[in-house]
Amino acid sequence: MKHVVVIGAGIIGLSCADELSRRGFRVTIVERSPQSSEGCSFGNGGLIVPSHFVPLAAPGMIRYGLRLLRDPSSPFGVMRLTDLETIAWMARFARYANADHVRRCAPVLCEMNLASREIYRERIVESGVDVGYQQKGLLMLSQTEAGHEGEIHLAEDAQRMGLGVEILGREAVKSLEPELEMDVAGAVYFHDDAHLTPGPYLQSLKENLKVSWVEAEAQGIAMEGTRAKALKITVGEIAGDEFVLASGVWSSLLARTLGLKLMLRAGRGYGFTAHIPDQRMQIPSILTEARVAVTPMLDGIRFVGTMELGAPDLTQNLNRIQGMRSNISRAYPRFTPEVLGGPVWCGLRPCSPDGMPYLGRTRRASNLVVATGHAMMGMSLGPVTGKLVGEIVSDEKPSISLETMSPDRHA
Repeated sequence: MKHVVVIGAGIIGLSCADELSRRGFRVTIVERSPQSSEGCSFGNGGLIVPSHFVPLAAPGMIRYGLRLLRDPSSPFGVMRLTDLETIAWMARFARYANADHVRRCAPVLCEMNLASREIYRERIVESGVDVGYQQKGLLMLSQTEAGHEGEIHLAEDAQRMGLGVEILGREAVKSLEPELEMDVAGAVYFHDDAHLTPGPYLQSLKENLKVSWVEAEAQGIAMEGTRAKALKITVGEIAGDEFVLASGVWSSLLARTLGLKLMLRAGRGYGFTAHIPDQRMQIPSILTEARVAVTPMLDGIRFVGTMELGAPDLTQNLNRIQGMRSNISRAYPRFTPEVLGGPVWCGLRPCSPDGMPYLGRTRRASNLVVATGHAMMGMSLGPVTGKLVGEIVSDEKPSISLETMSPDRHA
């Protein structure tokens, strides 16, 4: 029986370990804090988004980002403008932000998100655990007419891809959310999206995994010829037949020990959960101008947003958090900054410059599979990533093309 060492225990690592275990492999998960519930996967917006088929690198994003940089409370910022790696990342991002890149990547992202949604359905029914899963779609809410018009153009692309989409005016939005006070101009309603509460799902997944756990910090990969021989950890090594690199933004540090260049920057985001008894939400939303995801969960309504680009750093930017609270309050007047003033979650999304995951084998080590770089779609793409990694390790043809996701593409 092959022994597979999975590095990382976020949604990507756990999904990979689950699929590999189901396929009969002996699996060991290596995670520096296996009992933690504070990582990026636990605090995210819990959205499963076939609607999000446009990669982060898209036309207009450079101009949009530069405009937001002038405002320290805006949804986008850079942690350190003197960080050379971030500057190089942004230069590569600019090369990808074009219509041809979107045309190549959009069908892949849509297919992956739809496949992931189906795996979620199966796994949740199988577990019998209430994780708040519902397929109620997603509202892309705009507070301005200009913002609404921009979303309508995206809706037309979604319809061409076969997704269920509906254009809604102000009154139609209010009729869908009669118990929620909102100030919006309109919305695009994507019917194929779903949502869940991440914590209970991840906890159930961890408890039911038939794997071994090692609590340690990964420090490098020992090679023997063209194959990885062992994972170096703080207290020795863990030998394996196959290795899966799924440690989020920290994957690039381990990859460097192999001479593999993964151009990952951390996309720092924030979130908080609030509850007002008479403000009940039915359908998850994204505030398009504020770039905030709003999701009804088992413990309240969760708000997640902002993107601060740079090296891994969990230091909270109070200006950014206050700006996020103010933007939420403008769209949902009952959710004042004071109501939103509870504990703040901070997470680091692993972002590649072309907006696509790094997924597949690398020529640097024939028995290493890379699975990282999912940015804001880690939760959405977790199950399908696990399925694809299982197919790769089993030497099967991947059920979805990996051409746009090669880990060697930025070497």
